[in-house]
Amino acid sequence: MNLIDTHCHLTFPELESRIDDVLTRSKSAGVAAWITIGTNPEHIRKVLDLLPQYDNLWAGLGCHPHHANEITDDDIAFLEQAVQTPKVVAVGETGLDYHYDNAIPENQKRLFRAQLAIAAKYNKPVIIHTRQAFDDAMAILDEYKDKLKGVVIHCYGGSIEQTKLVLARGYYISFTGTVTFKKSDALREVAKTIPLDRLMIETDCPFISPEPVRRIQPNEPALLIHTAKCLAALHNLDLDAFAEKILKTSKTFFII
Repeated sequence: MNLIDTHCHLTFPELESRIDDVLTRSKSAGVAAWITIGTNPEHIRKVLDLLPQYDNLWAGLGCHPHHANEITDDDIAFLEQAVQTPKVVAVGETGLDYHYDNAIPENQKRLFRAQLAIAAKYNKPVIIHTRQAFDDAMAILDEYKDKLKGVVIHCYGGSIEQTKLVLARGYYISFTGTVTFKKSDALREVAKTIPLDRLMIETDCPFISPEPVRRIQPNEPALLIHTAKCLAALHNLDLDAFAEKILKTSKTFFII
């Protein structure tokens, strides 16, 4: 089996200090490739330092909406320069988050549009974070219709109705360990409807440890196997067949 963790935060302190052990465990579990995410200028720099050190490690670089109040024009210019680095395969995560009151919505929208413009300019796919902001996020993405290389909604938690809108736009969907949670019956029903050529999986580690290991903290890429098992069962596939199909989807989307 060969899986790729399409969204992890290896530069976060919970994982950064022991990254060699983390990646060794990951490979032993059958998760042999990773896309680590830069979420602000500090972590973008850390990701850029990390990339040359490991084979099968790629990156998505962006500014998370939580940081929208503090991101400057210079930061956006730095991001534009950084996404041209080899092994940077996407812009993001970027998007809108109205669940927390960390940034003014108008600042979030400005930052979101700036990053979509960068993605369009350099022909990079985008990794989207949206929480309690689905309609606004879709409306802004629609402004860039036919300009973006690809769009994936990460850590997906949408309804059936929202999922129909996402798929109709040609976007991709990525599931974290939330799909394994005991109270996630509705999300599992959604997951059954996602074609495997539009489906990816991720840990979003160090967050969201999956069942049956939710008590293990921090989450790490090796635990992606539990999300894969859950989704394979939902699609009535054995694990190896499921892994082969979504690995192909991930490599195609990120051009790896």
